[in-house]
Amino acid sequence: MEYADEHRPLAGYGALSAAWVAAFGGSLLALRAAGQRPPERFAAADLVLAGIASHKISRMISRDKVTSFVRAPFMRFKGSGGKGEVEEEPQGEGLKLAIGELFNCPYCLDHWVASAYALGLIGAPRTTRLIGFVAATEAIADYLQIAYRAADEHADADSGS
Repeated sequence: MEYADEHRPLAGYGALSAAWVAAFGGSLLALRAAGQRPPERFAAADLVLAGIASHKISRMISRDKVTSFVRAPFMRFKGSGGKGEVEEEPQGEGLKLAIGELFNCPYCLDHWVASAYALGLIGAPRTTRLIGFVAATEAIADYLQIAYRAADEHADADSGS
């Protein structure tokens, strides 16, 4: 029995999962060899900052117009997605398709970005928090831009324009 009626790049997914395990595990081993260990617990502020930053960075990687050059080998452009984003679809087969699907899924990328962020908090906490601060500030600004535009459109509708 087949897994699905359509082609699913299961071997590619396996390769990406193995790459994540190798990168994350190898990074933990390297940090340990350098005398850096994870803290007993992370502060609540780090959790909030990491969550907002991971959201923004994942969205930038998977949707921003200006990062499309990174995704281009794995994606086909479909059109504008609005608000500085594009719509794309994964292309190819096997590992190429699996990478395209990863790049097309901000939820999937969150795992990779959050893992890198956590490792950064262990190995270079000040720099990582700075990156998190910038990304979180951008995310908050994005939502304020959307709210401003919605309020402006609502005011135009109320004034009859």
